Amino acid sequence: MKKLRILLVDDHEVVRLGLKALLDRYPQFEVVAEASTADEALARVAQYRPDVVVMDVRLPGKNGIEATREIKATYPETEVIILTSYAEDDLLFDAIRAGASGYVLKQIGSDDLVRALDAVGKGEALLDPKLTRRVFERVRDAEREAEASAFRDLSDQELRVLALLAEGKTNKEIARELYLSSGTVRNYVSSILHKLGLGNRAEAAAYAVQHHIWDYLPE
Repeated sequence: MKKLRILLVDDHEVVRLGLKALLDRYPQFEVVAEASTADEALARVAQYRPDVVVMDVRLPGKNGIEATREIKATYPETEVIILTSYAEDDLLFDAIRAGASGYVLKQIGSDDLVRALDAVGKGEALLDPKLTRRVFERVRDAEREAEASAFRDLSDQELRVLALLAEGKTNKEIARELYLSSGTVRNYVSSILHKLGLGNRAEAAAYAVQHHIWDYLPE
């Protein structure tokens, strides 16, 4: 069985010794090197080409996120798993953007850490269960912000016109419902198409449905 070759990066020697003692108990792992700073980690990766780097975030000088970004830029085949005491959202997302394949907390149990290493070694992505809910919440918030920004250039009346257009109503029907003239509705539709950069009513209707316009209608 091919062993998973691991580099341990932490500025506390006691932590590295504890991790090495733990991983030495498992035949599928081999700790090939250790490092206490980001620069040492980069040098060890170049020297040993590990399969996985177990990276602390808080390091003297350059932090673990920066080291992860440099490692992935130069050695994309090397996986990085962040092992940290910090459950901060910004650090989590910075780590993901830097290319980390895993983010787990040091409070994790030894069995869970082993499973995390096995998963990352197979090319899978893994987050600490305590953090997964927050990731999905952040993604949902970003989606809501994107949807809201989709209509930011439209006036309240244009939003109402677009919503009715998306329901398949004609200009005459929209005019009747909003107590406007057909010509005014026609002008609103032209303005909406221009502001959204769309070519026709069908595109506008599809755009409105895609971005859930009914969630953003004025009272």
